Amino acid sequence: MQQRLPSRLDPPIGFAHRGARAHADENTIEAFQLALRLGATGLESDVWVTADGVAVLDHDGLVRRRGRKVPISTVRRVDLPAHIPTVAEMIDACPGDHHFSVDIKDPQSIRPFIAAIRDTSPQLEERTWICHPDWTLVATWRSLTHAKLVDSTRLARIKEGPERRATQLRDAGIEAINMHHTDWSGGLVTLFHRFDRFALAWDLQHDHFLDQSLRMGVDGVFSDWVDRMVEALRRQYG
Repeated sequence: MQQRLPSRLDPPIGFAHRGARAHADENTIEAFQLALRLGATGLESDVWVTADGVAVLDHDGLVRRRGRKVPISTVRRVDLPAHIPTVAEMIDACPGDHHFSVDIKDPQSIRPFIAAIRDTSPQLEERTWICHPDWTLVATWRSLTHAKLVDSTRLARIKEGPERRATQLRDAGIEAINMHHTDWSGGLVTLFHRFDRFALAWDLQHDHFLDQSLRMGVDGVFSDWVDRMVEALRRQYG
């Protein structure tokens, strides 16, 4: 068994992917609340903005209207399906000191999202992780927020090499990199830690992969199966 390498966070954050997705309807208030009851220390979702400027949580960003699917950005908040929560509604329904990771699917949603955090729970901002696949765009958000910024990518897309990317993220004020768990190795986690960047791993659904990634020293894991994730964190960190 691989010796557990040190994480920058002890214990790492256990993010419930789209709420307790394996246990309840994803991205609903019920799923987020259940995730916390099961022991998640972080919630994860995707942010879009409505036609009237409200930040909401949904994965695909499409809703059915008059028999066809249309973008959330073309629909007013009042006309969205009832199961889609606003950011503010989710925060109100899920108080506590957990973390909150969001994929900004529509870049136009960044300002409404930050405003919703500040209006609803200002202390949550420093525990918020804002992810996007274009780190150069993410870098432009540094002046907007003191939330943690995250480069959400895959190893194959880092054409300049991991060490150069770590340097770029550090210089841009982007605190973390999030990659699929199969992209990570202990050496790669150690490299990003050397540049004081957090290493996050997603799509961890089974015990073996959860244990393996946690032993690599990652700082956060994302899973649909909150119960498995919580148990893996207990096994590795007590």
